[in-house]
Amino acid sequence: SGETFECLSPVDGRFLAKVASCDLADANRAVENARATFNSGVWSQLAPAKRKAKLIRFADLLRKNVEELALLETLDMGKPIGDSSSIDIPGAANAIHWTAEAIDKVYDEVAPTPHDQLGLVTREPVGVVGAIVPWNFPLLMACWKLGPALATGNSVVLKPSEKSPLTAIRIAQLAIDAGIPAGVLNVLPGYGHTVGKALALHMDVDTLVFTGSTKIAKQLMVYAGESNMKRIWLEAGGKSPNIVFADAPDLQAAAEAAASAIAFNQGEVCTAGSRLLVERSIKDKFLPMVVEALKGWKPGNPLDPQTTVGALVDTQQMNT
Repeated sequence: SGETFECLSPVDGRFLAKVASCDLADANRAVENARATFNSGVWSQLAPAKRKAKLIRFADLLRKNVEELALLETLDMGKPIGDSSSIDIPGAANAIHWTAEAIDKVYDEVAPTPHDQLGLVTREPVGVVGAIVPWNFPLLMACWKLGPALATGNSVVLKPSEKSPLTAIRIAQLAIDAGIPAGVLNVLPGYGHTVGKALALHMDVDTLVFTGSTKIAKQLMVYAGESNMKRIWLEAGGKSPNIVFADAPDLQAAAEAAASAIAFNQGEVCTAGSRLLVERSIKDKFLPMVVEALKGWKPGNPLDPQTTVGALVDTQQMNT
């Protein structure tokens, strides 16, 4: 449609780019493209060793471009550059590399049958996979989904969060550079209520994978039921307590872990330790240790390698 949305950096509010705001028509075109590519066999029927080689090349390109990708991630969603460069991007590359290495090591099965029968259990690609990923670990969460989906021969339509689309757009080109055929990895930036909903309701999307809020996860299950009963895999939101008992062998380590659990990635983590349950007898001793440990988590400029706490992703999250 030509519609765009502004990509603003939470680091300092600067305008980064206008990004295409995809909609139903774009989803239809991308799914049609993904299906045609899948049916052609150019990826789905490629010899496993050859798929493996291309995905390893893809992982290598993520590593080679770690500085660029880390900078995009930090400018886009505000996490400390030290984390982007040492955790997020290497972790994304490792996810692709690990599943690539598994391609030619996961075997099919021969079922136990009478001597005059043969029963085979085969693992086959499902077809078109829709992947909707969050903004807190944009590339890492994407690659946790891309790795298995691509390794097994599927075509993927990836929808990054509108809060953090830049690395997803960049790796689409890196996938082409790695030799992954055009149409295998399709990236559709845009909003959940437009392009995300369109993918979830699409009759030709075979599987949907999602990380995000429980509210949206429930809605995606509804959309799956309203369409083709597509298989859907959900990682929804949670509240994760840290529990510390009096007989903990190392209270200092526990205090540092509790501080890290809530402060890492500005607390923007699915498993953030947002509750701390402490045995009463050590409360007065332990809580000051946690406060002291938290002093090591100081907000700062996300582009400073020494910063441990960056910027919240946007004004909405800051106000919340």
